[in-house]
Amino acid sequence: MQDVKIEKVAQIGWVVLARPAVRNAARPQMMQEVCEALDALIADTTVRGIGITGEGPHFLAGGDFEFLDEIARGSSMEAYASIYTYFQGATRRLFRCSKPTAAAISGGAITVGCEIALACDLRIADDTAFFEESWLHMGLIPPLGGALLLPRYVGLTKAKEMVLEAKRMRADEALQSGLVNELVPVGQVRDAAQKRLEAMSAFPATAFRLAKEALHRGLESSMESEWQANVMAQGILLGSEEFRQRVEQRRPGKRGSK
Repeated sequence: MQDVKIEKVAQIGWVVLARPAVRNAARPQMMQEVCEALDALIADTTVRGIGITGEGPHFLAGGDFEFLDEIARGSSMEAYASIYTYFQGATRRLFRCSKPTAAAISGGAITVGCEIALACDLRIADDTAFFEESWLHMGLIPPLGGALLLPRYVGLTKAKEMVLEAKRMRADEALQSGLVNELVPVGQVRDAAQKRLEAMSAFPATAFRLAKEALHRGLESSMESEWQANVMAQGILLGSEEFRQRVEQRRPGKRGSK
């Protein structure tokens, strides 16, 4: 693997996003490796819980610009296939995982990063963390499950601010709103997540799985529909002239880009 590392600490397996030079920006290769890493840890009977974190100061700060530029110049159907197979594949695996899952978050959890965090059972953040569902900046929507999960965690009012106004939610507000389970000092986020994963993994595995399924059951009837509808809508948007114009406007180094 080039973009992702797998690490094991005691009985907890970790997926480490390892592109710190680009703030762990998501590209198909990285998301494919995330899916493969999750598959390996889910299948490993010695692993009782799974954590995901980013190497360096950021968790996952949005989509890789080269990938976005490639989509803007290419086929929307190819983009649809990539998003469905790898990007949504990662959130599906995390959300449906029978083992405890946690995201250990420093710095930016933007768009794809935020959606991955939302799919986990727990989100442990440090004081540098912030969350954005700022897809509209690129003329896109949240396609990976966040449009359903975010309002459940923070309420519809805050979810609309994050999605429809592309507002950033900082760590302290994320804790108050229920987006984050625990806020810890810088440098302690992974240890805190490890501790909570170990505590959850100490419960009987079958009982834990059934309890998690029971909590998800009320969502699941809509979650599949949300995944299918939004990834299709995203495929249409990725083929639009508006998206191509936004990519060009926000190209790194271009005046006024972010």
